[in-house]
Amino acid sequence: MDYIISDKVYTILKWACVLVLPAAATLVKTLGVAWGWDAGVCEAVATTLTAVATFAGVVLGVSAATAKPSEAETK
Repeated sequence: MDYIISDKVYTILKWACVLVLPAAATLVKTLGVAWGWDAGVCEAVATTLTAVATFAGVVLGVSAATAKPSEAETK
């Protein structure tokens, strides 16, 4: 498939959206409160990370669904 970004960048972004950002949101929400950080700030950061992961995941999914086959794949 032909994408605007390289396969390597796509794979890294997909990995970040599926694993890293949701894990970071859980980490902030759980450990922040345990360490005595303001619960409202922890919640806001976790919500922001989750929203960014969801948005980027949808954009990557649409990109994958609308990608055009490369010349090698059409032969």
